[in-house]
Amino acid sequence: MADDKDSDDKTEQATEKRLHDAAERGDVPVSREIPFLASLSAYLLVDIFVLPSTTPNLVAALLHFIDDPSGWRLDKSSDAIALFQVVAVASARFLFPAVLMIMAFGVAGSVLQNAPRIVLSRIMPDLSRISIGRGAARLFGPRGWTEFFKSALKLGSVGLVVAMLLGAQRYVLISAMFVDTVDLPARLLALCANATTAVGLAVLVIAGADFTWTRIHWRRDQMMSRHEVKEEVKQAEGDRVMKARLRSLRLDRSRKRMLTNVPKATMVVVNPTHYAVALRYVRSEGGAPTVLAKGVDLIALKIREIAIENDIPIIEDRPLARSLYDAVAVDSAIPQEFYRAVAEIVHLIQQKRSSWPLTSKRIN
Repeated sequence: MADDKDSDDKTEQATEKRLHDAAERGDVPVSREIPFLASLSAYLLVDIFVLPSTTPNLVAALLHFIDDPSGWRLDKSSDAIALFQVVAVASARFLFPAVLMIMAFGVAGSVLQNAPRIVLSRIMPDLSRISIGRGAARLFGPRGWTEFFKSALKLGSVGLVVAMLLGAQRYVLISAMFVDTVDLPARLLALCANATTAVGLAVLVIAGADFTWTRIHWRRDQMMSRHEVKEEVKQAEGDRVMKARLRSLRLDRSRKRMLTNVPKATMVVVNPTHYAVALRYVRSEGGAPTVLAKGVDLIALKIREIAIENDIPIIEDRPLARSLYDAVAVDSAIPQEFYRAVAEIVHLIQQKRSSWPLTSKRIN
């Protein structure tokens, strides 16, 4: 009853985080029919392109002891081993390309459905999974019956297609008894290719339906209750609050480091209280004037206070203060377009330094 209640409560679509967490646990939708379809496609390619070229080589290798069986001595065990090696090598050369292609296509059919990942928790031994009751529930539950009907449908469809194909080709099979034996392998390969193609088309339809069904069923399994959605939102908001707090702490430390450089400034350009930019220019140090600190509102007032405490000239220039604040980063030299305006301020400070008050208007 509790499981039914939980199932009824899951009325909300899964969030991206829920889907991502499920994928990280290895809980991903996988259609078993896709690898089978891929392997069947590989077999069809082998039947059309590989077997016609490898079969004559196998026949030629085996003719040595089929045409002349007395030429092979089997008096000792080493003779039998030598004969086995010849057959094994010829068979391996014949089967290896086909087996390799079929295996590669089968693995690709599984890998392409979902990105491969290693989930150790799914392969670790867990005694709690050994349960007769749970096993019976999987076999005889809704999902078990669904898998049974899928297998029955696949087997019935494939059997029907093969029966229809063989019925249509019955005259070809009967006439094969009267044709030259040299043409018999080509006829058999053509018949196998036709049968594989027909079966492949039937499996393609089944695989497409199964691929869609597994994803719909997986998303239904990942559905959440309203309580789970609310808890996830709370966790996300908690993360955002923590990130905002850390960002605020970093900004506070950055402002403190910036304000400690204000006493090194040689001038402060203000607007008049909303913006403040502390500049340093000493001819002997070389280079362009550098912005040591900048700020608006409370930070601007703090820069002015430090400038007054350290007898640093404060120049009110509204457009220059705002332009410098917007265009120049802290600890960066000013661009060339500000050279003329700042040079006028430096020249004015040098002329009036002995009698100039701490706060004055810039003279244009």
